Amino acid sequence: MSNAQSQSQPQHDARPPHEILDTDETTCLVVGGGPAGAVLSYMLARKNIPVTLLESHQDFDRDFRGDTLHPSILEIMDELGLAERLLQLPHTKLSRMVAQTPAGMIQVTDLSHLKTKFPFITFMPQARFLDFMTDEAQRLPSFRLVMGARVEELIEENGVARGVRYRSREGWHEVRARLTVGADGRFSRLRKLSGLDDHTVKASPPMDVLWLRLSRKPDDPHGLMGRFGQGHLLIELDRGEQWQIGFIIPKGSYQQLHSAGIETLRQEIVKTAPELQDRVAELKDWTQVSLLSVEADRLVRWYRPGLLLIGDAAHVMSPAGGNGINYAVADAVAAANVLGEPLKTGHVSTDDLARVQRQRERPTRIIQAIVSVVQDRFITQALDANQSFNVPPVVRWPLLSNLIARLIGFGIAPVHVKE
Repeated sequence: MSNAQSQSQPQHDARPPHEILDTDETTCLVVGGGPAGAVLSYMLARKNIPVTLLESHQDFDRDFRGDTLHPSILEIMDELGLAERLLQLPHTKLSRMVAQTPAGMIQVTDLSHLKTKFPFITFMPQARFLDFMTDEAQRLPSFRLVMGARVEELIEENGVARGVRYRSREGWHEVRARLTVGADGRFSRLRKLSGLDDHTVKASPPMDVLWLRLSRKPDDPHGLMGRFGQGHLLIELDRGEQWQIGFIIPKGSYQQLHSAGIETLRQEIVKTAPELQDRVAELKDWTQVSLLSVEADRLVRWYRPGLLLIGDAAHVMSPAGGNGINYAVADAVAAANVLGEPLKTGHVSTDDLARVQRQRERPTRIIQAIVSVVQDRFITQALDANQSFNVPPVVRWPLLSNLIARLIGFGIAPVHVKE
């Protein structure tokens, strides 16, 4: 570790300044009950490694979280013996992706030709997936889940992370662990507390996303539809009786649109997707609209002694391509594969933590670079209201369609469960 890095790390006294109601001990403490945290916790618990999972909310139900389970995730679920039960839960499937452009309808890709038991993307509310994973984990005696646990402090002793202090409705609590894993998402508390946030590589996505829902009629098309308008993009995700709409706007333009009023948003949606004209009146006010400020970055270093960050805590992903959950779960599987034996022996070295980053950093950097090119060359042009969007001929090449299918389905360097 460089002197600059060492100096930037906050120092926390190991003695609590608050009245601590109780202190627990575990082998691995996972902070954040999203896909990465839930999958990692389950995989460690099935290895009989004591693991505690802290989730800051009282439930997993959050609007407009990533609801896609890609073929790579379903293969991991299959390797864990969970895929069959998971797919018994209500869900929809998508294989073919199309987009309506000024030049007509084009097929972006078709996953049905992928060589896998699961040649489709599964759309399932993330809360349902997380409830499933944590229910499965709670069948295992080594697993403990604490909801409503807001982490406030990182416990450090001689520069080594030893756990956290968190607040619940009852007061302050302390959990000590041999390893603490931050899987607490794009607004990671552990990223900030650890000082690792001081060294990041940032990208500049050109867009923000407004998420909303409109009704879906029985004779509407199924699956995922894209719409290229004059200065806007619109994504329609099939949610059964509803469309989940992602209305993509130029970066930083939200306040201007908001000030213009909800009727202006309705008009812009209809300009981009005229077939929604008969239902945009369902959009009554801005409380029905959720703004996602799109960011993308990655930490230079994902770990410190006693601490590892994974998923969006280590690398915030643009929503373009739906890569966030894919790469978060892959991080979790890689971490479980690498750290299982060291956790059993009671000694996890920084070399072990560095090995996790080495396995996952290159795939993350590659996919972020690919997404950045797509955003700069396609999305930026499509969001420019002063020019017409022209579909490059290369988009229609079957070879590119097959490549897109593999990237969406499996990402870069997919991981597999190792017992």
